[in-house]
Amino acid sequence: MAAALAAVWAVAIYLLWRTTVPSGLDVPHIDPQTVFSPDDLRRAEHYDRFVRWDFLASELVAVAGLAGYAAFGTRFVRESAAGRIGTGMLLAMLGLGILWLIQLPFGIGELWWQRRHGVSRTPYDEWVINNWFGLGSAFLFICLAILIVMGLAGPLRDWWWIPGGFVFVGLALLFTFLFPYLLPGQRPLRDVELAAQARAYEQELGVGDIPVRVQDVGTETTAPNAEAVGLGPTRRVILWDTIVRPPFTFAEQRFVVAHELGHHARKHLWKSVAWYALFAFPGAFLIARITRRRGGMREPEAVPLSLLVLTVLSFFALPLQNVITRHMEAEADWVGLTLTKDPEAAEAAFKNFTGSALADPSPPLWDYVLIENHPTVVQRIGMAHAWRARSGR
Repeated sequence: MAAALAAVWAVAIYLLWRTTVPSGLDVPHIDPQTVFSPDDLRRAEHYDRFVRWDFLASELVAVAGLAGYAAFGTRFVRESAAGRIGTGMLLAMLGLGILWLIQLPFGIGELWWQRRHGVSRTPYDEWVINNWFGLGSAFLFICLAILIVMGLAGPLRDWWWIPGGFVFVGLALLFTFLFPYLLPGQRPLRDVELAAQARAYEQELGVGDIPVRVQDVGTETTAPNAEAVGLGPTRRVILWDTIVRPPFTFAEQRFVVAHELGHHARKHLWKSVAWYALFAFPGAFLIARITRRRGGMREPEAVPLSLLVLTVLSFFALPLQNVITRHMEAEADWVGLTLTKDPEAAEAAFKNFTGSALADPSPPLWDYVLIENHPTVVQRIGMAHAWRARSGR
């Protein structure tokens, strides 16, 4: 039985990993010093150094804080009269609140660094309020998960993880489907020429009508960004308004749109949920096994420990998660290059991302493994060079 499951798992990984990027593609190594000025490189390295260490400290403190909560949080069970499941949900909410508080200084520190370097314009009080309200969605997701898991663990005991894995995947599908409606400040794309180009790309890719929306974030940040979101009828391409204005040219904007449509064309949103499913079941199994020392997930005493296990698993899954997302981003880059047939515009867009967001074009290895969910800027420029060489342009 275990061998059959392992075989199915391996086949699923093979199918999900398949890509339209040509095999054996010779992507040249690009020396960042040949692309960026010494001053630009110093600024990007200096900026990213603080961000990466702030992130790492925040993650380690979160694990330490939840370890303390797992050790002492069970004391709150005696003070609750909310019943078995109600107490479990209250403990989950309390744990998330503690997590938010201990990570808050690191978030404020990153905001201070962004404001100091002109990347963010968000006032501190507004950031804290928005961050607090953003916690509400995490409360809702975790409490719903705890409600379902503890409900299943009642009759199923330690076997709850089997139907629980399907529940987690269902929640991931629901969140991915609804996510476009959770993004504030959206408006239709007003650039008629760019909108027409997007429709032409949609026809070429055969993806149907996918609305392109602009999200107004210019009062909060100077950083550029774009994303493909949604499933089925909720599919959209979101462009931050920092992209639809200088220094980004029309050719660069066209490449960004083609890249994001490439995500939809290659079913990357669906694949992301499928990748999540492959690891949701082993993760649920580990949570079920480790929480047995607290009576299993049917007991509220196990909830603080389950939050710690989930956080640790998420941290150690970051390298694998980043490998997967970098793989999909590289495929979307290839789609964008194939659609636009303009590697110069792609290179210029990558350079502008570095200049506007102060992204380190060649981060250290540990940062690349643990944090970076996109290929580095020099890797993406190398992809453009490889496309040019392969197409004979």
